[in-house]
Amino acid sequence: MLIIGITGGTGGGKTTLLRELESRGALAIDCDSVYHELASDSREMLSKIEGAFPGTVVSGSLDRKALGKIVFGDEAALLRLNSIAHRYVRREVDRRLREAESGGKKLAAIDAIALIESGIAKKCDAVVGVLADRERRISRIMAREGIGREYAAMRADAQKGDEFFIENCDYILRNDYDSEADFRRDCGKLIDTIIEKSEKNEHF
Repeated sequence: MLIIGITGGTGGGKTTLLRELESRGALAIDCDSVYHELASDSREMLSKIEGAFPGTVVSGSLDRKALGKIVFGDEAALLRLNSIAHRYVRREVDRRLREAESGGKKLAAIDAIALIESGIAKKCDAVVGVLADRERRISRIMAREGIGREYAAMRADAQKGDEFFIENCDYILRNDYDSEADFRRDCGKLIDTIIEKSEKNEHF
């Protein structure tokens, strides 16, 4: 099974690339969605988060805004949260990949902001970094989540800079388009390139 990893800061356009791969029959794993599912269903993970960040789990539910205010302005706190979350997300990603491969899937895509730091990138045959300029990303986050500029900027600035992705990814896709259709075309071209290299057993 060919596994393509997708990473980059929030608001860059990772989900568009993920959906394009899904349209071609890939198992699509959005690690942010996996984390949110675990934050609702995994008593074990919630207990670990509450232990590290008291008051962020209320009546058995994660208060994401309260947790966000703690971690997005504090690098040490964000690292502490990630060390907890990554362990549980990796376990669920492994389960889904095994299930898909045993079911005969030939293609999988994993979308994660922390794909590299979490160790999930090691499971991937090729890693794509999706990048966009900061202001464009902030505008997209605000529109997508209905949050104010200050909180959206805090979210964007808490993540790795472009240089990190350029150094650690096999491919870079820039998404500075106003039209999603234009970016989708670039996504399609890159997917064709990766699949073609895989079929020829070439290095990424």
